Amino acid sequence: MSEATAAQAMPESPDHEPVKIGLVSVSDRASAGVYQDKGIPALQDWLSRALKNPITWDTRLIPDEQDGISAALCDLVDVACCDLVLTTGGTGPALRDVTPEATLAVAHKVMSGFGEQMRQISLRFVPTAILSRQVAVIRGKALIINLPGQPKSIAETLQGLPDAQPPVHGIFAAVPYCIDLIGGPYLDCDGPLCKAFRPKSAVRPAKG
Repeated sequence: MSEATAAQAMPESPDHEPVKIGLVSVSDRASAGVYQDKGIPALQDWLSRALKNPITWDTRLIPDEQDGISAALCDLVDVACCDLVLTTGGTGPALRDVTPEATLAVAHKVMSGFGEQMRQISLRFVPTAILSRQVAVIRGKALIINLPGQPKSIAETLQGLPDAQPPVHGIFAAVPYCIDLIGGPYLDCDGPLCKAFRPKSAVRPAKG
């Protein structure tokens, strides 16, 4: 059984553009109510702290079915007009893990660097990180990224390992500029948690 929640918005800020973010948790058992989904709450927690922009959420909890995942991604981008869509779960080698295939099926462009960096981060912890198949793609004016299923891994992948020697960049540092380039809103990050990288020519002066 699939589950979608109505969009929920954070308070608007006059200094930052609003952003609409779609979150998709892919899990047979969580979508069937066998256990509570932890992926979407973990994503909302991290993104709420990382971004200064007012966020409108559109969340989906769905089973590991390729057609259903692709349909949810298309709906979030084409109908709900999300600027960024993050998925969690379904990226391993198991027979039911089809999130990457579903994501690639709706892609207009493939952004291979995101998957490469996610695996580099995870390899710092477990050799089985090479079994992960996360991908990132662009559909229209939205960026879609597959993330791991565990909350701890989600945070490490997004934020990176700033205390490692040498430090390892998280993938979210590149997200704001990517969204700039495809015509989305200007994302402002909380520096201590995640400092977005942009060329100097693309940085907007702070308001106020």
